[in-house]
Amino acid sequence: MSNKKIADLNYIFCSDDYLLQINLQYLNHNTYTDIITFDGSDASEEISGDIFISIDRVQENAMTLGTIPDTELLRVISHGLLHLIGYNDKSNKDKKVMRQKETEAIELFESI
Repeated sequence: MSNKKIADLNYIFCSDDYLLQINLQYLNHNTYTDIITFDGSDASEEISGDIFISIDRVQENAMTLGTIPDTELLRVISHGLLHLIGYNDKSNKDKKVMRQKETEAIELFESI
């Protein structure tokens, strides 16, 4: 996926309410979300950051999407890391690439 090395990566699993407060405080968004990623990288070849994931939202998304929660969690975990690598999901084209990379990451994990 990338030649970057992980220097410091923190996953913080939390509730909807906790992540909503993070969203309000740091991004001024009054919405629930499944993930918020904060990039703390200093060097372009290293990955450093904090990835907050709402377990409540992951479980609800899994039900909505008709997938198992573990697979949805892998998708969200990889989504945050992909953001730190440099992938975006603002445009439809970017979203398509992001979904493809998420699927590749899930398949890689499941092949282990």
